[in-house]
Amino acid sequence: MNFKEQILSGIPLELPRPKVYDAQVNHAPKRKNILSVEEKKLALKNALRYFKPEHHQELLSEFKEELEKYGRIYMYRFRPDYEMYARPLNEYPFISKQAGAIMLMIQNNLNPHVAQHPHELITYGGNGAVFQNWAQYLLTMQYLATMTDEQTLHMYSGHPMGLFPSSKEAPRVVVTNGMMIPNYSQPDDWEKYNALGVTQYGQMTAGSYMYIGPQGIVHGTTITILNAGRKIAEESLSGKLFVSAGLGGMSGAQPKAGNIAGCISVVAEVNEKAINTRHSQGWVDEKIADIQSLIERVQKAKQGKEIVSIAYHGNVVDLWEAFNEAGIHIELGSDQTSLHNPYAGGYYPVGLSFDEANQLMSENPDLFKLKVQESLRRQVAAINKHTAKGTYFFDYGNAFLLEAARAGADIMKNEQEFKYPSYVQDIMGPMCFDYGFGPFRWVCTSGKPEDLAATDRLASEVLDEMRKSAPQEIQQQMTDNIQWIKGAAENKLVVGSQARILYADAEGRIKIATAFNNAVKDGKIGPIVLGRDHHDVSGTDSPYRETSNIYDGSQFTADMAIQNVIGDAFRGATWVSIHNGGGVGWGEVINGGFGLLLDGTEEAQRRLENMLFYDVNNGIARRSWARNKEAVFAAKRAMYLNPNLKITLPEIVEDSLL
Repeated sequence: MNFKEQILSGIPLELPRPKVYDAQVNHAPKRKNILSVEEKKLALKNALRYFKPEHHQELLSEFKEELEKYGRIYMYRFRPDYEMYARPLNEYPFISKQAGAIMLMIQNNLNPHVAQHPHELITYGGNGAVFQNWAQYLLTMQYLATMTDEQTLHMYSGHPMGLFPSSKEAPRVVVTNGMMIPNYSQPDDWEKYNALGVTQYGQMTAGSYMYIGPQGIVHGTTITILNAGRKIAEESLSGKLFVSAGLGGMSGAQPKAGNIAGCISVVAEVNEKAINTRHSQGWVDEKIADIQSLIERVQKAKQGKEIVSIAYHGNVVDLWEAFNEAGIHIELGSDQTSLHNPYAGGYYPVGLSFDEANQLMSENPDLFKLKVQESLRRQVAAINKHTAKGTYFFDYGNAFLLEAARAGADIMKNEQEFKYPSYVQDIMGPMCFDYGFGPFRWVCTSGKPEDLAATDRLASEVLDEMRKSAPQEIQQQMTDNIQWIKGAAENKLVVGSQARILYADAEGRIKIATAFNNAVKDGKIGPIVLGRDHHDVSGTDSPYRETSNIYDGSQFTADMAIQNVIGDAFRGATWVSIHNGGGVGWGEVINGGFGLLLDGTEEAQRRLENMLFYDVNNGIARRSWARNKEAVFAAKRAMYLNPNLKITLPEIVEDSLL
């Protein structure tokens, strides 16, 4: 069968031959053995319900072995034989062009050059899954290939519940991931119910089919480092040192961003495969395993004010401690290990090799947890020594501060405040999100680099024109993003689909999208998929990250994210998604996103104007009501630009009255 025929066939009627386990692929760690005997039986029953009864006996022993060996049932046998990547849109079988675009985005998320653990259907973050198993993938692709524009596919944590009659105005797909009853949203609840095959962790853009490889986080990290640098120095970051950890799906962007921002970056990583991947992609310049050699290299780089990125193959705790003993001054410090998932592969404790840690994680999880907590205490102690000498350290949204506090580290300023800020609290919130700037992105469904180059030019022209009349308050962010988009191609940021990202406000997003839609209409480029990171102005409620600069007490509510996805759905989104869990962890965040296909039609124009305006201003309204002065400015400006918008603004109470 050819590719289209395989997609249309869904779950095969005849069992394919078992797949050989490929040890060369980066695989997910073995998950915790958390199910009772009866629960394991239930997990097997749940898995087998995708298959005809005549296949149950053969598959039962195989799925049982997977559950015992890996802690999950991935159904490796059903992994497709065809190559996994985002093909041009016209190569997919579809009735609905919108559904075809979603198929393209799903395959991009599972592309082995993009995905962290592709055979386990995990895109990034250690557990950010597109699906729980390969049967779900096959069935979903079949549904998308056969659905019409008057049907909607409803996805329950990776499971395609089915096609339901709807309308042309409705989203083609509605995705929910990890929507647990609140009292069942602890980390072990994810372990248990994911192992049972009834929920999954969608991260942010993994389970919403909107991940574009590490380019998205490269841009966000570049903007973060640039703005962090402005907090410590007026001049450039030349000769300044940025130290962090993690080279996985999201964290792998750090060295590339350091190069673009113009500093020296050293990023620690214990997984040599991850280092080799980033080095082969050109995302990190050098790799060093010996700590003394690293110290000498950094000293040389500082003296020469080099722009260079270095991967340290080792534990970040050793790195912080050794740099302190050697007297190396670190200007900027952070961490991007997956501490939202600290005890299941997100963080590796000092003193153990990568393989030793993985073995301990599965065989003695209680001791592994103690090792992680001991490691976090040591890491914080070393960081504190550096910050006492002037290092600016910030939490990069990975729950580092939260998990360090839970581990008993010396991380608290008082009973309620951390010693160090979240990067959103100190940098991205007041400088970007409150003004409506966030990670707008697009994908060229033609797969043509020339289409991406054309969209780069169009976006640059739009932003250049907007800057001429932009208020002073947003000039710096516009300048940063114009410089970014003009240099994006030179930095070779494409991994997987022909995609791009930049930070823009509602006005910028609408004008850029309009330019794209007109270009599609005129036949200059193929259809475009619009989207964004959930980590945006309106998309995410997370008290330790996206809403950490909300101080009216509502940072622990999730109304904004829920309103966002509902509001986007009836304003024209092609698909919408809402997730429990994200960069800071299961039970710590609710986040939503969308996708929108621009096909050059008047209908697409109406949808983009209506939906993109709401998608940003929903968050501005909430942030302004929390009395954030930058958001109040943005809300007043939005109401001036669109008289149909009426936002409830706060009256400010004088503190002296209280």
